[in-house]
Amino acid sequence: MMKSVEQKTLALNGNEAVAYAVKQSDVDVVAAYPITPQTIIVERFSEYVANGEVETAFVCTESEHSALTACLAASLTGARTFTASASAGLALMHEMLFVTSGCRAPVVMAIANRALSAPINIHGDQSDTMAQRDSGWIQIYAENAQEVYDSIIQAFRIAEHPDVLLPAMVCLDGFQLSHSVENVNVLPDEVVKKFVGVRQYPMVLTHEGKMVPLKLDPENPMTMGPLAFPNYYFEFKRQQEEAMKVALRVIREVHDEYAKISGRSYGDGLLDSYFLEDAEIAIVCLGSTAGTVKTVVDELRAEGIKAGLLRMRTFRPLPVDGIKKVLGHVKAVAVMDKSMSFGGFGGAVFHEVRHALYDLDKKPFVVNYIYGLGGRDTSPMQIRGIYNDLQEILAKGRVETPVKYVGLRE
Repeated sequence: MMKSVEQKTLALNGNEAVAYAVKQSDVDVVAAYPITPQTIIVERFSEYVANGEVETAFVCTESEHSALTACLAASLTGARTFTASASAGLALMHEMLFVTSGCRAPVVMAIANRALSAPINIHGDQSDTMAQRDSGWIQIYAENAQEVYDSIIQAFRIAEHPDVLLPAMVCLDGFQLSHSVENVNVLPDEVVKKFVGVRQYPMVLTHEGKMVPLKLDPENPMTMGPLAFPNYYFEFKRQQEEAMKVALRVIREVHDEYAKISGRSYGDGLLDSYFLEDAEIAIVCLGSTAGTVKTVVDELRAEGIKAGLLRMRTFRPLPVDGIKKVLGHVKAVAVMDKSMSFGGFGGAVFHEVRHALYDLDKKPFVVNYIYGLGGRDTSPMQIRGIYNDLQEILAKGRVETPVKYVGLRE
């Protein structure tokens, strides 16, 4: 795809790519608390504020719980808001994650994925965001710093869409992406500002009988996040689920519109396939691991082995129809999980993918590989070992061990 807009190339790590995208997105309020490995994001953005490069109100709070609370309050008044966190910080936000999505506040948050304690570990796995997968937030996982930059810009459009109005988190693997410097092509400031646009609000009927924008305004009083007894609460939750379904369409539309401007696309915005059209064996993964898997797929293809990869860019909402479409013809699938669901017979991504494929008349063998916990490296040789396992499964015609561990001392 040809670039339609002139861009410049900057050397940025993933955290800096986030901060640069937020700087360009005309954000009104950023509230944050530092935590490794995301601190660089808000630190760099605070420099933009101090230098007068943005007109954003920057709020230093006493905790991550307070940071998201401040973003929630600002978002409900109509402000465009952003924060960032990781690991224990995201866990401390747990209550407010549900409140934010339940209030339909389109906050955007970057997560530099990091392992959860105990024992304490500051390195990257995806246990923090997987633990929050049912909190009502859109979840987008990036493969590299370029996609981090592009996804943050798209996230504001997606979250603020009047038919969605859900918070969104963009996830980047801690240290692998957050602290690794790459070439990142960035759009001109005015192009990004035009793309994200001015926040639009749906019109609602108040108790005074007036149609007004959905935001807190003393001139048009309304309540958000009220007490809801059993005769109303259920309907609120159903509306959130419907918004997630709409988000599947909106994510694709925003992704495609951005691709025309930037010249960059990531599959259909939901799923990114690599040599899957005729694949007999395939790996499913999220995040930066996909880059390593692609290298192994290239080697296997050169050897005549029909290997492929499905990178899930969007995990919430789960693109069920897309998963069925691209994996339905594959004979054996390995799902890689960079987190654990203790006592749950496999990891979260395995649960979801296997569930999506269950009703197919002809479904592939599906096996789970837990890997990379606490930031442990996973080598190309280990990835090749997974593909070798898939070939053995095809030869035997069965899965003998549904859940396996990669690179674990046992």
